[in-house]
Amino acid sequence: MNTNAFALRHIGPREDDQNQMLKTIGIDSLDQLIYETVPDDIRLQKGLDLDEPMSEQEYLVHLNEVAKKNKVYKTYIGLGYHPTILPPVIQRNILENPGWYTAYTPYQAEIAQGRLEALLNFQTMITDLTGMALANASLLDESTAAAEAMSLLFAVRERDQKKAGINKFFVSELCLPQTISLLQTRANPIGIDLVIGNEDDFNFSSEFFGAILQYPGKNGQITDIKSFIAKAKVAQIKVAVAADILSLVKLEAPGKFGADVVVGTTQRFGIPMGYGGPHAAYFATKEDYKRDIPGRIIGVTKDTNGNRALRMALQTREQHIKRDRATSNICTAQVLLAVMAGMYAVYHGPKGLQFIADQVHHSATTLANALEKLGFQQANTSYFDTLQIKTDAKKVKKVAKEKKVNFFYPDEETVYIALNETTSVRDINYIISIFAEVANKDTFSISSFTEGNNIPKALKRTTDFLTLDIFNSHHSETELMRYIKKLERKDLSLNHSMISLGSCTMKLNAAAEMLPLSWFKWGNIHPFAPLKQARGYATILKELEDQLTEITGFAATSLQPNSGAQGEFAGLMVIKAYHESRGDHHRNVCLIPSSAHGTNPASAVMAGMKVVVTKSTAEGNIDVEDLREKALLHKDNLSCLMVTYPSTHGVYEASIKEITKIIHDNGGQVYMDGANMNAQVGLTNPGNIGADVCHLNLHKTFAIPHGGGGPGVGPICVAKQLVPFLPGNPIVKTGGAQAITAISSAPFGSALACLISYGYIKMLGAEGLTQSTKIAILNANYIKHRLQGSFDTLYSGERGRAAHEMIVDCREFKANGIEVTDIAKRLMDYGFHAPTVSFPVAGTLMIEPTESESKQEIDRFCDAMISIRKEIDSTTKEDTNNVLKNAPHTLAMVTANEWHLPYSRETAAYPLEYVQDNKFWPSVRRVDDAYGDRNLICTCAPIEEYIDA
Repeated sequence: MNTNAFALRHIGPREDDQNQMLKTIGIDSLDQLIYETVPDDIRLQKGLDLDEPMSEQEYLVHLNEVAKKNKVYKTYIGLGYHPTILPPVIQRNILENPGWYTAYTPYQAEIAQGRLEALLNFQTMITDLTGMALANASLLDESTAAAEAMSLLFAVRERDQKKAGINKFFVSELCLPQTISLLQTRANPIGIDLVIGNEDDFNFSSEFFGAILQYPGKNGQITDIKSFIAKAKVAQIKVAVAADILSLVKLEAPGKFGADVVVGTTQRFGIPMGYGGPHAAYFATKEDYKRDIPGRIIGVTKDTNGNRALRMALQTREQHIKRDRATSNICTAQVLLAVMAGMYAVYHGPKGLQFIADQVHHSATTLANALEKLGFQQANTSYFDTLQIKTDAKKVKKVAKEKKVNFFYPDEETVYIALNETTSVRDINYIISIFAEVANKDTFSISSFTEGNNIPKALKRTTDFLTLDIFNSHHSETELMRYIKKLERKDLSLNHSMISLGSCTMKLNAAAEMLPLSWFKWGNIHPFAPLKQARGYATILKELEDQLTEITGFAATSLQPNSGAQGEFAGLMVIKAYHESRGDHHRNVCLIPSSAHGTNPASAVMAGMKVVVTKSTAEGNIDVEDLREKALLHKDNLSCLMVTYPSTHGVYEASIKEITKIIHDNGGQVYMDGANMNAQVGLTNPGNIGADVCHLNLHKTFAIPHGGGGPGVGPICVAKQLVPFLPGNPIVKTGGAQAITAISSAPFGSALACLISYGYIKMLGAEGLTQSTKIAILNANYIKHRLQGSFDTLYSGERGRAAHEMIVDCREFKANGIEVTDIAKRLMDYGFHAPTVSFPVAGTLMIEPTESESKQEIDRFCDAMISIRKEIDSTTKEDTNNVLKNAPHTLAMVTANEWHLPYSRETAAYPLEYVQDNKFWPSVRRVDDAYGDRNLICTCAPIEEYIDA
């Protein structure tokens, strides 16, 4: 046994276990199982061409050496990214804690109350600082949040008869360049006409439905958004404001001036720059738009006992309900980063944030005064943290570079200097010395910051914020550490038991993959830093692109999309650009099987495509004849097919090559959803199957932790003809020769998180990756066999095998009065998170064990499911007071003085012997979703507001 082999640590079942599992399912070898599962004509004939695998120790030494290529200069670039101070108590107890980073999206609210509370804190923080009524639980980055604001205002304009049909949207030229680029990407497909200009010259014409302002502007100037919004209201133009979150401590909340949407990033609240991400964006708006908000909202409701409980509300279900009528995707959150940013506010409180914001502003004032003494013109008439210096930029750049300092140079006559919370008096003196050398004058030193006020009186903040106890109670490390632990104990994560979610691949996130995220030389690089300072990142990102290109069988990869949903959208936009380059502007029909992820039709609509749904057969496969008929019907306008492989039903469809050929024969391209790439790596690939582009969920197949609903990374890999159209960035050159405009804010998306997938591939190597895929298939088929007789598997391959996941049918239990939701809730009493509920088929569970789970853990899960089946058999439709309907059972309920239920406390809490050894207690009883939606409360309001809401 090679104990240095990472594959030994990553893959769950030992060799003896594998042999027992193969025997159980009636097969002689793993290769025989693969032969019976994966169709012959798509299997790879040779192995992956990757480097030899490294041990964990070798990998960490290697990455430390590569990190030395990154040069961490003092950085004052700004443009939405700033050096920050991550409190160690948050770093150690959240960022580096698997209890937080391995949790799943909180669909099962009863075992996610800790994360939900942390996100409610985040929402409260955002509503307080923005002055808006509602905030969601985060978006991907500031630029995508701005695009969502534009889309929301465009969607709601039809409610105003005077604005119906109006499609012009004004964008202030002071918006961040990456935001303008992304607005262009999102505007064109849905018919929005962007007008970019000077907000002082805007004429408030009735031809506009909306506008967006930057507050403060990209150059640091604080413009009069109050007057702009007032004039816009008269003209019935709705206004979005992209606001710096830290500046809102000193600037009046845009909501107080009547803004309709406020967006931004919370990166400044203690999150490392990480060469561009991941960072949690925020999105806040009015009560009127609560049903139009993109992403997820956390709301307050009650449980069965009437106690306060939290859950995801409203738009959480949008993608599954609306599908092709959806205006956005819910898979657009950065939960782990939102939790960290919210905890930063809890730790510092209003007084702490005020101190930090004052220090930043005072440092800017101090520097401005000093530079004016040296004879430099500071052009901003008012500012928070960023100075605009008019000078010979080339000369400044030369001296600054020699002194290892980064400013931003928008043109030859201007320098932007953005100060931040790490800026000290010593730093200010160092900057003064740079400009003294440029001016050929003697430098001088300051001994302390000047307390200046360069914020206009009309825009100065007067409203209180973060007044609730939660933001005023945990300011010592001891108190915050205990609060974080209190919340962690309410959440079931991978560090407690397997999370067998189909389509979500909750595999091991190895500690060796995670450790470098905390390293200084990876966390402190600005995404727009000169490329020579980011050579370590360049090395890693290029090699990761090459690794993913090899694994998918394609020609090139873009790492820019920072979620799976963004990957879908990016892939479709690249296909769109390809068709348009050939003069085929009319190709806009996207075929999507009825079994597809709910994100697929939503992404197609966002890309300006017309969705045509194709049928599935009774066996759950794509109906090839229906697909052929619709491809022929739409051949003149066919843009693409969106297909998931193996299918969402957990089957390798044998007709996949025929399907891709039908699309190509009719002029279309094939987009393959990479959600199930976990079942392809090393055995087959999208290129071999005949696809033209796929996105990969690095937060699934390639081991980036789910983080409770983000970070995610969704790169796209493309065939040769699509390479020229890979997405670009307005500041750092990326993408192809005919690059589409930006998909996310940063040129390489969430670059810091990409280190995890790089390590995963580097340590497993070709053989380990392939073995992981095989064991994922073995584990799934082992569960399928063990559950036979208790649960029917809805779909199987031609030889009776499942892929890496399967759907078990629970609809027959309605005869006993039991719904699939009852099974999901009862699993909590057994210490397990439910598999995927009612997707893609209502009344079913989709189970995916992943290769990381041991035979022992899988057996515990199977024992729990079989035990639940026996409980189902003992119930009747008339008996609603049973162990399944009452699940989950809390500690308070089981230890109460009175017990009037027709089964024992032991049956409720300890249904199998193994549970007694490691009991997980749900912190609330079953949550009432409908009540919460009827009485929508999405902030940490005082308890009085929950009483008889």
